Amino acid sequence: MYKLIKTEGHARRGEFKTVHGTVQTPAFMNVATVAAIKGGLSAFDLKNIGCQVMLCNTYHLHLRPGDEVVRDMGGLHKFTRWDGPILTDSGGFQVFSLASLRKIKEEGVTFNSHIDGRRIFMGPEESMRIQANLGTTIAMAFDECIKNPAEHDYAKDSCARTVRWLKRCKTELTRLKHEGLAVNPDEMLFGINQGCCFDDLRIDHMKEIAELDLDGYSIGGLAVGEPAEEMYRVISVVEEHMPKDKIRYLMGVGTPGNILESIRRGVDLFDCVMPARNARHGHLNTWNGVINIRNAKYERDDSPIDPECDCEVCRNFSRSYLRHLFKADETLALRLGVMHNLYFYNKLLEKCRHALDEGTFESFYSKYVTLLDQRI
Repeated sequence: MYKLIKTEGHARRGEFKTVHGTVQTPAFMNVATVAAIKGGLSAFDLKNIGCQVMLCNTYHLHLRPGDEVVRDMGGLHKFTRWDGPILTDSGGFQVFSLASLRKIKEEGVTFNSHIDGRRIFMGPEESMRIQANLGTTIAMAFDECIKNPAEHDYAKDSCARTVRWLKRCKTELTRLKHEGLAVNPDEMLFGINQGCCFDDLRIDHMKEIAELDLDGYSIGGLAVGEPAEEMYRVISVVEEHMPKDKIRYLMGVGTPGNILESIRRGVDLFDCVMPARNARHGHLNTWNGVINIRNAKYERDDSPIDPECDCEVCRNFSRSYLRHLFKADETLALRLGVMHNLYFYNKLLEKCRHALDEGTFESFYSKYVTLLDQRI
């Protein structure tokens, strides 16, 4: 399913074939948590801005509208009208970060919904059933997301539990597909590497889950407050032990600079709420750095957000108009800002792929790794 086309150092250029289409990697997945991009974008907008993969969330969709509703409506692809690959997060991160009064047992986690407070239980089997109902292309395994930093002994026990849960996820998803209970009978399963910033735990955990021969492997538990250099160090430590013939996904990362650093260390797939969230606050990406469109200096600026960008927003609207929309709290400001930033991220990954094809990624990385993250 994953084909490694070529490498430049540790950086990888590849293709990932799924039943819903082939993903050219490295790639950025656009986050549609509740089956919609915040800022008023639809599946058709995503197609127009060059999106390859849409990411939705198991926890949120289970609570609202309910995964059985989505199943009865034909699955996420029919529900949203997105026809490309969809990855669903397992819900683990949200259970541990949003839910209150959670209680962890070997069976799974009991928690209170952050919406209405009702008690809910989710474990490996429940997460797989929900994702099978959603009809996703790629299901993420249910894992325990612990605070980083954490005590070594607790992190070690958590890694062991995550492995046990991963094996249960694999067994349950296999059963659901075999018995015709999955909307997508070709649903894939990715495992998640954990271990905080402890090298020994990260390596041992990666070796153990690699033996399960999953469809892909993710690095989780990073970009949660640790210094960027520590994150890069952990990626390098883990990458050495990840299967070379499987796709690699770094969860929840990040800035353009973070992505370039991670591609250079061998990562294939990324997701992050940052480009859409920043856009909704007026922070827009350009090829010279990040601008705050609310600044007074743009009041009479007739140029586009980025003269180097050919997105629909930059082709048609001025900085002056965008600033006016944001200052007037117009909904259109959010839509146009998010469209631009997501286009920028997808174009960045396209340029990375082209550089890898041409054998010039190292020079591309050197030019942009610091530039793109600076505030101007």
